[in-house]
Amino acid sequence: MRVGDDITTTVVTDDEIDPGLLVAARGVCATTFGDRFSGDDWDHTFGGVRLLLFDEGLLVGHAAVVPRRIGFGELTLRAGYVEGVAVLPESQGRGLGSRLMRAANTVIGRDGAEVGVLSTSRRSFYERLGWEPWQGPSFVRRADALVRTPDEDDGLMVLRVSAAPALTSTWPITCDARPGDDW
Repeated sequence: MRVGDDITTTVVTDDEIDPGLLVAARGVCATTFGDRFSGDDWDHTFGGVRLLLFDEGLLVGHAAVVPRRIGFGELTLRAGYVEGVAVLPESQGRGLGSRLMRAANTVIGRDGAEVGVLSTSRRSFYERLGWEPWQGPSFVRRADALVRTPDEDDGLMVLRVSAAPALTSTWPITCDARPGDDW
């Protein structure tokens, strides 16, 4: 497996990204996740910043950090919500996903978020990078009602940044409803 000497990460807003590069980024996600990556999943990557990982000038990785309001018990915080983390299959196993997520952690800490949040089935990967599993029950806000989302409980993770108030990891966690997966 080749290890490139020219690995770079670029952070861009949706307004700044070249349309062709945006299509390529969607291709990275689609190739990585196949049918599990829906149009709604792609739509969830918009509205914040994109982290693009290049190996020898070739786009091999993508992640997005988008602003969301997330409830923790009685608090509502500005979250940097991580979406669309993908590294092309042929580039996996070389630490590129970790590199991409370390860059995302930096973006979350510097861009005014009070906390980072993501949903995953790969908890051990994110734990190595400073993310902690959230232990409290999860909910989605639909209109004025809170709806329990027990299937999400084991996949929600939080990154505490310097702006984070004290949080107890067993508090309920809540997001607003959106098309596709709420979390």
